[in-house]
Amino acid sequence: MSNERGSWGSKIGLILAMAGNAVGLGNFWRFPYMAASNGGGAFLIPYFVALILVGVPLMFVEWNLGRFGGRRGHGTLGAMVYIQAREGINPRAAAVIGALCGMLAFSVTVLVNSYYNHIVGWALGYSFLSATGKYMSSSVDTVNLFVNFIGTPALSFTFWIIALVLLGIAVMRGVEKGIEAWARIMMPVLYILGFVLIIRALTLGAPNAAHPDWTPIAGLNYLWQPDFDKISFNTLLSACGQVFFTLSLGMGIICNYASYLKSNDDIVLSGISTVSLNEFAEVILGGTIVIPIAYAFGGAEGLGQGVGLSFMALPNIFRSMGGGQIFGTIWFLILFFAGFTSAIAMYNYLVALLEEDLSVARKYGAWIIFGLYILVGLPVGLEPVFYPGNTFYLDELDAWVGTYLLVVLGFIEISVAGWLMRNKAFEEINKGSYWKIPKWFFNLFIQFLTPIFLIIVLISSTIEKFQKGYFKWIPTFVADKPESIMWVQMARGVMLLILILGFTEAYRSIKANYGKELEINKVSTKN
Repeated sequence: MSNERGSWGSKIGLILAMAGNAVGLGNFWRFPYMAASNGGGAFLIPYFVALILVGVPLMFVEWNLGRFGGRRGHGTLGAMVYIQAREGINPRAAAVIGALCGMLAFSVTVLVNSYYNHIVGWALGYSFLSATGKYMSSSVDTVNLFVNFIGTPALSFTFWIIALVLLGIAVMRGVEKGIEAWARIMMPVLYILGFVLIIRALTLGAPNAAHPDWTPIAGLNYLWQPDFDKISFNTLLSACGQVFFTLSLGMGIICNYASYLKSNDDIVLSGISTVSLNEFAEVILGGTIVIPIAYAFGGAEGLGQGVGLSFMALPNIFRSMGGGQIFGTIWFLILFFAGFTSAIAMYNYLVALLEEDLSVARKYGAWIIFGLYILVGLPVGLEPVFYPGNTFYLDELDAWVGTYLLVVLGFIEISVAGWLMRNKAFEEINKGSYWKIPKWFFNLFIQFLTPIFLIIVLISSTIEKFQKGYFKWIPTFVADKPESIMWVQMARGVMLLILILGFTEAYRSIKANYGKELEINKVSTKN
């Protein structure tokens, strides 16, 4: 394996790129409707509990995995987990665990981006629709507009391909000149545009004369004043899923970015900075933009739009507010920038895999992955073309790969650090750190509380999926929709194929690099 790997050009560039990785559609598209559908302020309490209990400990573990693996020339998760797991178990068992983690990371970066890239394209397309005033007329039904947009290949496919081409060009240029350069531009612009929208949101007054109590401040109160009666265990589970999604945990991409660090770079401070920038973007920017605007025009009911809040409800609101065409364009540009900086991390993970395991030059690897994303993304784009308004293929992928498998991978990662690498993981996390995590934090969270909580989440989520019919060959939720059964089963078939391919690739990579010690089942290299 070649050890000639890229590296970050500066500390600020690293932090912006890592924040860009974490700050994505989860912050501006997913968080507002998740908070609104779970009682506003009632969601924030379990959300911050999950952030402390899961988000921060796993962030340290993934930075540790990445830097530790990067020193040995690894940028993908299978080998990273292997070289830490073998500290506590024999190499053959460690190779199986490493291959499972590599399989899950490969599957997530392929399948999540297969639909995530489409949503990035939707955001870019809606920036264009906003700028050209396509939904500004009151005669335009914004729900039908969205259905028509995703069901018209000339629109949805065009912006999807544009987004993919831009991602390919950025990744092809490498870590410093590509990923870091884009993050240096997009992240500051994203925050600036976010503040512009916050100012506009909080100066709306009471736009609905029939409901003078519908104001932006009332929307903020809805977000920040918890209704303790609405807090439940299911809310905590939803909050945990949001923390995984928004921080990009359980995907392997934080580990991949951290693999380009130098051996003594501070990962504690970097991890805290990543979490802080992400939470600022999510709770302060995302929450303070969407929820006050939606509340001011529709009250609490106006927040109940679910996943359609950004693409169906907000366009309807933008055309009713002063300067709505401008502010609608700004909003969708924020979505595009946020989505792009996260999608680029998943894209780079797969290119790094081709570089390190197959010795494919980065410029060629970027276009090979471009072709892969076209292939796996076609069903996502074609379903709403053949069946307008349907996204069952996307929903099935998201239900398993975009949530469930993230928690599975996170549990394995933290178990390897806490129970196989143990004190060496504690020392590795603190190596070169200005702020060092205390031993009690490592023992309490990384070894006990976080793994136990993740086990509870996995058991509860499995029971919930069983009750909802996800384990049936024909799931309950499509039993009365014959035209949708094929798309759900196709999604499952693609998932199975990608999982098998991911495990095979990860195990072969581990064997190619550590075949000698696997043969004798004894660690022979710890360089």
